[in-house]
Amino acid sequence: MNGADAIIKCLEAEKVDYVFGYPGVAICPFYNSILSSDIKTVLVRTEQNAAHMASGLARTTKKPGVCAVTSGPGATNLLTGIATAFADSIPLICITGQVNSALLGSDVFQEADVTGAAESFVKYSYLVKDVNDIPRIFKEAFHIAMTGRKGPVLIDVPIDIQNAVIKKFEYPSEVKMRTYKPTVKGNALQLKRMCAAIEKAKKPLICVGGGIALSDCQPELLEFVEKNRIPVVSTMMGIGAMPTKHELYFGMVGNNGKPYANKAMAECDTLVMMGARVADRAVNQPDFLTENKVLIHMDVDPAEIGKNCGPTIPIVGDAKAILEDLNKEKIDVSDSEWIDHLKDLKETLKDNRFADSKYVNPKEFIEALSDKLPDDAIYVADVGQNQIFSCAYHIVKKGKFLTSGGMGTMGYSIPAALGAKLANPLKQVVAVCGDGSLQMSMCEMATVKQENANIKIIVFKNGYLGMVREYQHFTYKDNYSVVELNDYPNLKLLAEAYDFDYRKITYDE
Repeated sequence: MNGADAIIKCLEAEKVDYVFGYPGVAICPFYNSILSSDIKTVLVRTEQNAAHMASGLARTTKKPGVCAVTSGPGATNLLTGIATAFADSIPLICITGQVNSALLGSDVFQEADVTGAAESFVKYSYLVKDVNDIPRIFKEAFHIAMTGRKGPVLIDVPIDIQNAVIKKFEYPSEVKMRTYKPTVKGNALQLKRMCAAIEKAKKPLICVGGGIALSDCQPELLEFVEKNRIPVVSTMMGIGAMPTKHELYFGMVGNNGKPYANKAMAECDTLVMMGARVADRAVNQPDFLTENKVLIHMDVDPAEIGKNCGPTIPIVGDAKAILEDLNKEKIDVSDSEWIDHLKDLKETLKDNRFADSKYVNPKEFIEALSDKLPDDAIYVADVGQNQIFSCAYHIVKKGKFLTSGGMGTMGYSIPAALGAKLANPLKQVVAVCGDGSLQMSMCEMATVKQENANIKIIVFKNGYLGMVREYQHFTYKDNYSVVELNDYPNLKLLAEAYDFDYRKITYDE
């Protein structure tokens, strides 16, 4: 057995179903060995999208996504996808081929220091120097990616290590890492302080983030919220943690959020930030969270607590474990007046703008789309105005809402939707993008057809990089710069080129 065979055995031990990637000489031993495995391979059209596809799979399953690319430009192309996953705490195992280990540092053909380049946006990285370390490294990598604050782990494997003979393959049954012991259970004393603060509160509010989905604890959250009658808002990454139409859910906060959600955040006297980072897109003035209110910040990553604002009650731990403990407690919450007030705000501050009748109204379209989608559908929003439309108007029932929140990476939707569809073949999956973000990854339409994946792609076409144009409209008084896409591509011909069915929707004249 050589090193490449050992890597495949490790992936099989972790029950990996798919590897997304692009071959090249430095990763060819790996792709040769995978032919003898039942693991399915997906050939992407550019390496960045291998990470996005792995992300779509990871976010809709309880497994990390796996991608594998070659050295040099293959590895550097992958970096944006890794950074995107890191920003949203998505667990990935990213395998990169590398030049012969004896040649490292000599600037040979397609050599790139990918572990160094990726250092700031991976949870951990390995450069494999001994073929006999492969089983231990892969066991650790999967453990690191999936525990604590989840995230991508990079494994760089020189070609000579892939070809070297391993003395004895034995996949570890457990991980022994002295310096890595993430906290799971919340501190009992801090949980009691939290319960007491909520009981004392007149206007309690929960703000949920992406940590709820990552911890797979939507049922526990719903039980806690309904049992104690506490209203909820969400960050962009927290969309889908609560059903959109739930009476206690009051929308997304932030610059592009609902006015009544931001008002609720401003007026509450006790705020529970649950699995959210207090990042600028949700809270552009973090200091106001500590003014005249009790701030309870729960996060699995201790580095996030107190980073942007100091909480009254910090709680480190996994959201699922914490909510399971909280649901055993009896909390006496007086709720009716506060909830009635928020319902009034929701009614008085709702969006009453009228869209130009010459164009398709995004609000009406996305609400109609949401109504037609099955309850468990997976909706993948790209980045740009289409993302804002989707966050504002998509109605999540029992499905999932995926988008690139932390990094805001254009081109995310199509590859992520494909990864989600391959992992969930019986669910309806829709990718929603603009004509700008479409052109970042429309090459993956070929991958979609090659994999016979029945996803739907919806394009809001306005001929511009719409969000940047909107910013230039307000900030630079209509001095538009490098935002015009004209009428390209011809979507009908593009659909024909990739054998997609095509429908065009225009306003009703």
